[in-house]
Amino acid sequence: MLDLRRFTGHEMRLTEKLIEFNWAFLLLLALIASIGFAMLYSVAEGSFTPWAFRQAARFGVGVCIMISVAMVDLRLWMRLAYPLYGVALAMLVAVEVIGFVGMGAQRWLDLGFISIQPSEVMKVTLILALARYFHGLTLEEVSRLRNLLVPLALVGVPVGLVVLQPDLGTAILLIATGGVLFFSAGLRWRYFIFAGAAVLAAIPVIWSRLHDYQRNRVFTFLDPERDPLGTGYHILQSKIALGSGGIFGKGFMEGTQSQLNFLPEKHTDFIFTMLGEELGLVGGIVLLTLYFIVLMFSLNVALQCRNQFGRLVAIGVSMTFFFYVFINTAMVMGLLPVVGVPFPLVSYGGTAMLSLMFAFGLLMSVYIHRNLEISRGPSAFW
Repeated sequence: MLDLRRFTGHEMRLTEKLIEFNWAFLLLLALIASIGFAMLYSVAEGSFTPWAFRQAARFGVGVCIMISVAMVDLRLWMRLAYPLYGVALAMLVAVEVIGFVGMGAQRWLDLGFISIQPSEVMKVTLILALARYFHGLTLEEVSRLRNLLVPLALVGVPVGLVVLQPDLGTAILLIATGGVLFFSAGLRWRYFIFAGAAVLAAIPVIWSRLHDYQRNRVFTFLDPERDPLGTGYHILQSKIALGSGGIFGKGFMEGTQSQLNFLPEKHTDFIFTMLGEELGLVGGIVLLTLYFIVLMFSLNVALQCRNQFGRLVAIGVSMTFFFYVFINTAMVMGLLPVVGVPFPLVSYGGTAMLSLMFAFGLLMSVYIHRNLEISRGPSAFW
């Protein structure tokens, strides 16, 4: 049994943690989410249903989750890292057995009262598991080959399960986040060079195993006009909408591509395109600037943290958030293939919203406990 008194409320009282909590950061997240509510209101042609109200309710739940997670001592999260990872992994396995199809892929679990996408949960628990593992290693031990087997398995197993769903976008995010944490933990450059060479050599094998729709995404990325009414339709309409928005946009709820339903998936993957059409380049820059502030704050938390576990958690959360923004933005502009990555806090989606708010709760726990020193090695976990 865990002695919770050792980890919660011992160094800091609850009131002290609430005072230390960065409420300005939460206000910033609420501002970004509010932009999403407005866009979902516009998508529904001036109605809070079916998307805006639900998204606002989910954000409210997410705020409660974020604050609750932030109040927990960071050492307890370190103790729970592997169990939480195990639960997420079990859910990924369950998807293959009893999951149901949504958005053309088997990615969801129906728990009766709620449907969840376990791959979104895995993005957060993978950060915790890798941060805990690397916290227990010295800088010299990180680059020893035998010590890389466990973290490679921590990344590789869920990536394999996610690819089977299939969900290439989430698989790429898991690999990218894992790579950043390997680098941040101190892994030597030669391993990354070797991994890059191995990926290049494996491209023919990877290509042969891709599904037809995944190959078509690559072809469409290279030449979207090869099938303008089929596989190229999404990205061509996205480019038209973004370009037609101009500098200041056509006005709120005045976008032609979106309001006339030429733009597909405008409430999820392509919501940034809709924003660009209605609010123009200025609106897009404002939103990206808010994202940039979130990223800079998150990375600053990592720099301030005095323990390796918290530092790696903050870096993992920061870069996962960055990859969300970068991939989605590049995707809707035609700079990357369409892989189905949502726009954080703005795209409609329950599991993605709650998982991200849980991740920000971990980030805030690191911020509150940034001066906490945690011993390294096996004794740190018991």
